[in-house]
Amino acid sequence: MVRVMNSSLTLDSYRLLGRSGLRVSPLALGTMTFGETWGAEEAESQRIFDVYVDRGGNFIDTAGYYAAGRAEALTGKFARSKRQHLVLSTKYSLSREEGDPNACGNSRRSMMRSVEDSLKRLETDYIDLLFLHVWDDTTPADEILRGFDDLVRQGKVIYIGISDTPAWRVSRLQTMAELRGWTQFAALQVEYSLLQRATERELIPAASALGMGVMAWSPLGSGLLSGKYASVARAAVEEPGGRRAGLEAFGRVNPASVAVADAVKQVADQMGATSAQVAIAWTLANPAVVAPIVGARLLRQLEDDLGALTVTLSAEHKAQLDQASRIELGFPHDFLNLEFIHRGLFGGTKVRPRSP
Repeated sequence: MVRVMNSSLTLDSYRLLGRSGLRVSPLALGTMTFGETWGAEEAESQRIFDVYVDRGGNFIDTAGYYAAGRAEALTGKFARSKRQHLVLSTKYSLSREEGDPNACGNSRRSMMRSVEDSLKRLETDYIDLLFLHVWDDTTPADEILRGFDDLVRQGKVIYIGISDTPAWRVSRLQTMAELRGWTQFAALQVEYSLLQRATERELIPAASALGMGVMAWSPLGSGLLSGKYASVARAAVEEPGGRRAGLEAFGRVNPASVAVADAVKQVADQMGATSAQVAIAWTLANPAVVAPIVGARLLRQLEDDLGALTVTLSAEHKAQLDQASRIELGFPHDFLNLEFIHRGLFGGTKVRPRSP
């Protein structure tokens, strides 16, 4: 089967983020690998940043937690002369400080302190998109929402988002914000890939229904879908105790995940693409996903990832990947899809669902 090119999809094929008017690139550049602590040294990070921006990319995702602030500092340095043209996204909640319970978490105090620190490191007077990074299950919902709203009213934050939070919490927060006239979430950041489809059960449908654009992190499944670890991953499964040590970070190397990686490579070979490009293109094919987040330690990795924008999966290839990575939706979804339930609800007729 011949690879289908989509020349219209480029980094400057901007998309709206959720129900907001914010226009962002279809791939966001993740900066978790910026800085020697966690990834690329400064010069290589600069090259990665410049190539992304020079090709029309405007969506940069970072966090104060990454490399203990180093990623934010480098992002601010690289963005200095281009600030007005970029959408800078950062996060609060996580801290590497030990012994201070108020230096982290979702509280208003943590939020305000984190924002002030991020503004300094990013060398800017406003943050385009601020995320709650990880749900702490202790801070009241109204405290979080009022804190966000105050920052927006002060002009320090323009849009808000939420990440790594249970779907029912996200729904409650968004509904509360709407009813109280506070700033609503424009984006939801979740892990989503061919190896992590659990977010299809509740989180992605909630985002679609409540006006949040989905940003998918780890679209390559911690690198397992990139193709470069295929032989090592297979050895880890087939020879336990042999080469597994180097893959501990994946936490998901097993026969099922290796089978998915094999399916990705098979489709990639048929299309004349790389495994990474196919995996990212699959994530992009979900209409709820505004921008997968791609990160790189080397410029050539970014170049490979950006090639996903030229890959269009055929219906057959998408079905092949969907089947290889299929998950059970579980209750109540499986129950609601039973034929006798459909007949009871719709009297044997067909009714087109309302769009979210």
